[in-house]
Amino acid sequence: MFGIHDLLLFLVSGLLLNITPGPDTAYIVGRSVQMGWRGGAAAALGISAGCLVHVFGSAIGLSALLTASATAFAIVKWAGAAYLVYLGVTQLLARRQMGSEESVAVAAPAVALRQVFWQGALTNILNPKVAMFFLAFLPQFVAADAPHKPLAFLLLGTIFIVNGTIWCLGVAVVAARAARRVRGSSAVLLWLNRAIGGLFVYLGVRIAMFEAR
Repeated sequence: MFGIHDLLLFLVSGLLLNITPGPDTAYIVGRSVQMGWRGGAAAALGISAGCLVHVFGSAIGLSALLTASATAFAIVKWAGAAYLVYLGVTQLLARRQMGSEESVAVAAPAVALRQVFWQGALTNILNPKVAMFFLAFLPQFVAADAPHKPLAFLLLGTIFIVNGTIWCLGVAVVAARAARRVRGSSAVLLWLNRAIGGLFVYLGVRIAMFEAR
């Protein structure tokens, strides 16, 4: 259908890629521990939304333009790097404050589920490596003479994202359940904020150093 071939191989490959731990998984786990399963779910859905943007981009040729145009690549690369570093520094600068005479709370900026979603989405949307991944991966399963290549890319990309979202939501639930005791410790939450901040800074630096090949 639509010139798609080796669909089973695509499903298996996509599953292996989705379950491989990486920065996205780390972000979901971090938000799950910090905010519960709702925070992890918001992070997972945001990441999936960012991937969906790149799938549409691959279908209409924007990813190819991003790869071919040095200017476009540089703009997206530096915008994404700056955004991630900003998020990371914000988390790293969080400090502990006295919440009451008997307890200590983490004075991290209040983060709404909507913010968690958009952070996850933008970290993927502004990452040229994600665009290049879909541009390189999806065409491997579409025939060169396929009559409807954009539809084939959209279908494959949607399948990949749906499977990945299901997996990531499962990760969020498991991480949240395992972290119920952790959330009672302000010290652990403080270091978790720093870990998430360090992750963002790391991703920002990686994106800034990444070069199209």
